[in-house]
Amino acid sequence: MIKNYLRVAFRNLWRHKGFSLLNILGLTIGMSACFLVFLYVKFELSYDNFHSKGDRIYRIVTDINNPSEVLHFSVAAPAMPVAAKRDFPEIEKQVRFDPGNILVRRGDLQIQETSMAFTDSTFFGVFDFPLLKGDPARALREPWNVVLSESAAKKYFGTEDPMGKQLTLTGDSKLGTVTGIMKDMPENTELKADMLVSMYRGQEADSNRDQNWGGFGDFSYFLLKPNTNAKVLEKKFPAFLVNHIGKFMKDDNQTYTYLLEPLKDVYLKSTRGGTASGSMTNVYVFSIIGVFILLIAGINFVNLTTARSTERAREVGIRKVVGAERGQLTGQFLGESVILCLIAFVLSVGVCAALLPSFNFLAGKTISPGIFNHPSYILTLLAIGVGIGLLAGIYPALVLSAFQPIVVLRGRFSSGARGLLLRKGLVISQFTISIGLIVATLLVGTQLNYMRNQELGFAKDQELVLNTHGDPHGGALKEQVKGLPGVISVAMSSNVPGTGAMNAYTIIQNQKGEMQVCSPDLFFVDYDFIPQYQMKVIAGRPFSRAFGADTTQTLILNEAAVRMLGYHRPQDALGRDFSQWGRKGKIIGVVKDFHYESLQLVIRPLSMRIEPDDCSEMSIKVHTTNLKGTIAGIEKAWHTIIPTRPFSYSFVDEMFDQQYRAEDRFGKLFLYFSVLAIFISCLGLLGLAWYSTIQRTKEIGVRKVLGASVGGIVGLLSKDFLWLVGIAFLVATPVSFYLMKGWLDGFYYRIDIWSAWWIFILAGLGALAIALFTISFQAIRAAMANPVNSLRTE
Repeated sequence: MIKNYLRVAFRNLWRHKGFSLLNILGLTIGMSACFLVFLYVKFELSYDNFHSKGDRIYRIVTDINNPSEVLHFSVAAPAMPVAAKRDFPEIEKQVRFDPGNILVRRGDLQIQETSMAFTDSTFFGVFDFPLLKGDPARALREPWNVVLSESAAKKYFGTEDPMGKQLTLTGDSKLGTVTGIMKDMPENTELKADMLVSMYRGQEADSNRDQNWGGFGDFSYFLLKPNTNAKVLEKKFPAFLVNHIGKFMKDDNQTYTYLLEPLKDVYLKSTRGGTASGSMTNVYVFSIIGVFILLIAGINFVNLTTARSTERAREVGIRKVVGAERGQLTGQFLGESVILCLIAFVLSVGVCAALLPSFNFLAGKTISPGIFNHPSYILTLLAIGVGIGLLAGIYPALVLSAFQPIVVLRGRFSSGARGLLLRKGLVISQFTISIGLIVATLLVGTQLNYMRNQELGFAKDQELVLNTHGDPHGGALKEQVKGLPGVISVAMSSNVPGTGAMNAYTIIQNQKGEMQVCSPDLFFVDYDFIPQYQMKVIAGRPFSRAFGADTTQTLILNEAAVRMLGYHRPQDALGRDFSQWGRKGKIIGVVKDFHYESLQLVIRPLSMRIEPDDCSEMSIKVHTTNLKGTIAGIEKAWHTIIPTRPFSYSFVDEMFDQQYRAEDRFGKLFLYFSVLAIFISCLGLLGLAWYSTIQRTKEIGVRKVLGASVGGIVGLLSKDFLWLVGIAFLVATPVSFYLMKGWLDGFYYRIDIWSAWWIFILAGLGALAIALFTISFQAIRAAMANPVNSLRTE
């Protein structure tokens, strides 16, 4: 019996190759896309959830409240975790993690190691990063102990055993001893480094660090003892801070608040950032897209299966006449649906295996090295496929198996209004989702384009940047580079636009004449920085070599800082007193606001001051002609003046664009998945149009004999579907408006969704055009068929 059912099933699939192909193709694409989305979402949710003590690990974050604003930091003062570990028995261990970069030498090899961090000896006791060699408890206990990843060990030592060997770590010119080799850290971790260096520097130096309450540079973590309530511990911090730095806070007119963030929430849920950060919104968006694509594919399957089910009414009648029972017929039709889904499942596994490397590249991370690394995920996909087959087959199976033989054997059976209503409802659902995805895709693209074309407030083109890493010969290099052919000008600064800035405790005279405590961002610059980047000075003057006091007694603010101080006009801030990190003097100028961070962030108050010794970033404006020769000349000058460091460079426009890579990847992924969803919808619509024309073949023949034109017949066949798309547009518009407004609210500088009304109209017209094109393909063929052949159909 089963063998007979299988034979009949495959015979039916082959007999109706077109419908079978549409079903299998739609399901394969839907399952493949859903599986890739599933891998992406699982990866994003997996950040730092592999630590065995992860539910007890918390990151310490800081809020600093001054009269001007509240600053939110993802780091803590170096002294805080040490003092808290000593004062609170609830804390089992503390560890600090200070990412940085350092020049590493071994023989003739020298590398500016950017994937490194200084950390406490407790690091391996808190986090589960396995050591392949070395003792986890002792590997970072002594000054200048070094733990390398497998990749770093090969980079510095090749095939040699690194244990016990030394690396020169400069600028300190210290010899670091390799005391451990760890497995390469996985990509799904906040604490990414290929080299760990002991933070301990000996008793005296360590004591100074452990008593530093003013610096904020370390990511700090607590491992709490079992059953400790983190919120209860948080409530003890205010009294703890008063005990340790109460006088310091009072003198600075600032209050500090320390909070605990669960490690597993840091990557996706923290708004403070860190060494890496993701977006919970993106996870939700792609989860919804994955479900939608699978839902559209499932709707297609149900629609095509139910539409074609009436074609088999006579077969059911004959089977019943010869003794087939209802349960047997139900099982047969369910089995045929499941077989189709299993074929689609096998194909989707192959498609995912082939596309995964490209998907990894598109996502900008190794989501998975291969789909077969996740057998449980594949089984989940199999269960989804079988589930779709059962759900899609249950309706036609129950309806067909209930047919009365005497009725269906008299002529063609009609599925009735209920089946037609179901199919119409499913088509509306499909195109509601499709129109929503078209709207979202257009809005995402428009927002990204808006950010890229926003006026930045400075000139970023033709700016080549070298990082001297504080080398004392940086000034000499600047003078040498200035005279090179192809170089227009050279400026030095602590930061360049696109890389952010540091905070500075500052007291400035405000509009009321009071000395106001605030923490503006700070750029150290030289005289050439403001004119080279073509920043507009809207009040006062820029720094000038004609004024000797500019190096010791002056400060320039941006408009945001002026507004923070309560001044209504930029010129009103000129001549006001300030005190900042040991410098006192007057405000001499105000520059127009410029974007030195991502356009997702509001422009913060900024101060600039002359400080040549703290300027490590060299900006070189170059001619675009013979750029290769200009860079070669700069490199030669570098190796002549700073021969001990490797030469590397970047461009400001590229550095600034890096801030939008995550959004670009999001936009591209969204676009590709949206196109797939629309394509699957079109496959279903094509199948239904195909079926509809088959059902109305004789009617079309009669109409042609009576003089109906091809256009009239195409319109007749199309209107039944196009009004469904119109209903879908009315449903999709308010829903997509609400959801996309929420997404846009995540950007401080964003398009006005109300002014983008044309996108919704365009999406509706686009969906209508796509549907019309899809239907017309089959409708025109039917309309142009010979009516003699049409009238001969049964």
